[in-house]
Amino acid sequence: MSNFADKLIDWYEENKRDLPWRDTKDPYRIWISEIILQQTRVAQGYGYFVRFMERFPDVFSLAEAEEDEVMKYWQGLGYYSRVRNLHAAARSIADAGAFPTTYEGVLALKGVGEYTAAAICSFAYDMPKAVVDGNVYRILSRWLGLDIPIDSTLGKKQFAQAAEELLDKSRPALYNQAIMDFGALQCTPASPDCQACPLADSCVALAQGKVDILPVKQHKTKVSNRFFNYIYVRTGEYTFIRKRTGNDIWKNLYEPVLIETEADLTENAEAFAEKLHGVLKKHADIFLKPVKLGVKHVLSHRVIHANFYELVLPEDFDALEGYQKVPIEELHKFAVSNLVYQFFSLILEPNNQKM
Repeated sequence: MSNFADKLIDWYEENKRDLPWRDTKDPYRIWISEIILQQTRVAQGYGYFVRFMERFPDVFSLAEAEEDEVMKYWQGLGYYSRVRNLHAAARSIADAGAFPTTYEGVLALKGVGEYTAAAICSFAYDMPKAVVDGNVYRILSRWLGLDIPIDSTLGKKQFAQAAEELLDKSRPALYNQAIMDFGALQCTPASPDCQACPLADSCVALAQGKVDILPVKQHKTKVSNRFFNYIYVRTGEYTFIRKRTGNDIWKNLYEPVLIETEADLTENAEAFAEKLHGVLKKHADIFLKPVKLGVKHVLSHRVIHANFYELVLPEDFDALEGYQKVPIEELHKFAVSNLVYQFFSLILEPNNQKM
């Protein structure tokens, strides 16, 4: 088994990526990088990490910041529960006075699971904790020839045990970095270069012709469809937005007027107008200008079918229930989803306004 670790580490020394969170033992910086890289590719997360650290160089500056500002720095990364949990955890750390130094303490932080806790503790404190993420599942399932579903209770237990047994406990940080990069660069999900793989002579999946079918999952993600109709209401130099609340996507991000429907209403103008009048109430004369229709926005568990409209109302229109009136020139200060950012850009950029 030690030969497995040695080959991984030798490969890593030759192929490792130069990343700003690797030349540190600071648990705060490592924590930020790990949260950013959840569900995010390194190429995308790199710039976000640099900007985030410039603004929030330590846990106390992050804890003291307003949530709206923190959300704005996260805008575009998606999976916004990550940053809400990150901010809440930063405040609990600041209250305690220092970053936790035990595995149990790190695992107790809001938004931190076993993988993230293992990564932080091995990288920052050299604790012999094996990381088990998608890369590790893929490598171990192929190399060991394990066809047990990785999302089953038994599968998770078996893979965790295998990961612990293979871990180089004398070099846990180096080993964990190596296996993560190996999965990202060498043992890739599709079309891995098995001929150049240092583990090729001992890989069960390669020997049995199963590389393309491992790892195995037992459950497919159920995808739902939702229909969003966004309306940019302009009244002079102002528009209306609101912060999303409740346990739904994009919680605490801002959006323009939204009418969600059970189906696409672009071909049912009467039904849509009825819903719109319900929002605007006292305005009988409404002319909606289509900006872009039929936009498809794919998320992990749902597909948003969106239509974008513009509505111009008199300058003396002051109130829209549930929404706040803001100067158009200040829209760029509010954190929004990628879909809303796309909509606002279509409206504002042709007029040389900042978004």
